[in-house]
Amino acid sequence: MADLPGMALVHGAGISDREFYAPEAESFARAGMVTLTYDRRGVGYSLTERSYSQLADDAAAAAAALRGQPEVDPGRVGLWGLSEGGWVAPLAASRAPQTAFVIVVGASGVPPLRQMSWAEATKAAHAGVRGSLVRAGSRTSWRVILGTGMFPEPYYDPVPALQELTLPILGIWGAKDRVSPPVESMAVHRSALEEAGNRHYKLQTFADAEHTLRVTSDGFDYLMRYTARGLATDDFAPGYVDLVGSWVARASARRAPAVDVQGAGQQHRRTVPVPPLTWWESTWVHAAALVVLVGGFGGFALSAPLHRFRGSRPRPAPWAAWVLVVTGLLTVVGTLAYLASLVLGLGGGFLSPGPLLAGRPLPWLALQLLAVTAVVSFALTIVRWRQAATAAGQIRYALLAAAGVVFVPWALYWGLVLP
Repeated sequence: MADLPGMALVHGAGISDREFYAPEAESFARAGMVTLTYDRRGVGYSLTERSYSQLADDAAAAAAALRGQPEVDPGRVGLWGLSEGGWVAPLAASRAPQTAFVIVVGASGVPPLRQMSWAEATKAAHAGVRGSLVRAGSRTSWRVILGTGMFPEPYYDPVPALQELTLPILGIWGAKDRVSPPVESMAVHRSALEEAGNRHYKLQTFADAEHTLRVTSDGFDYLMRYTARGLATDDFAPGYVDLVGSWVARASARRAPAVDVQGAGQQHRRTVPVPPLTWWESTWVHAAALVVLVGGFGGFALSAPLHRFRGSRPRPAPWAAWVLVVTGLLTVVGTLAYLASLVLGLGGGFLSPGPLLAGRPLPWLALQLLAVTAVVSFALTIVRWRQAATAAGQIRYALLAAAGVVFVPWALYWGLVLP
């Protein structure tokens, strides 16, 4: 008998296979509905390519497939979206009027890049990291990544789709969500739904839950246990699955309750806008700076043995020049490697920064000391410039001077010579 409600589960970012949401699908099925999970598309979803419009069409297609199941009432089928799926599901519903309801879990009310920056800064604060590394790792690095084209849909605005929805909507957040800003996100959803004239929405925050509505002590354990095959647990916050089951039963039967808002999240810092790179910090400028830095420092170091090979004996370079070469190269290579480790680390490298001194991880503190040493050595080298009497010596120092001139603003940009 085709009388059961149905719900298609829409992916969050990252892992794409259907098994990832097996705990949710099975728990919701036991709560009285038919659930469908699906493999996210392989074509059109990558580090450099992503379209929420396309993903919304996929979600709508999944819901349409669910309507064709014999045990499902086609008029009682809706969408559930977690995290990134919390942007996709409302967009799909805004295009498919036959959608009976929408549930969003851990949905961010701010654009993706702004959310990511907030999440990284939140991890840093939790780990006790302070100072310039916080900005470098949570903001500057991500703006540079954006400039390379490896952060698609960075400024997607979830509000317009929400403002079109008058169907029943259930928004759920964990109070200890450290991925999406729970307080701001609930406020944005409430404002958008009020603007739409929606009189059948419920927004609720669960006290001891994290991003995926599992029980948590601090919200960060979710990020550390995130695995390649899924969360693989069903330790959901008490009342979460029951709420989804009872609410879907009523909403899909056109008996959705009136507006209801419950609970409050824990958000210790507000999100801030993250602008795109300006011309002077564009990808090409960064690439050119690296060429000058590596070429200048490396060229100076290689020129001495090259001159000896040719039989000439240029005047020995002062010690300050060699200190600049060594510390400059170590700083450039080390900074890029360290920041990459933060960005690519499991759950975000800020969660495991290692020993701290004055709020700075020891690797970052070492890089800062190297950078300051390089700047001082550059100043001393300029003072000794005239010791390079020969034309060949002038060329060597010109390479080094070019690298030094670029190094100073480069180090400032990444916060290496800032507190």
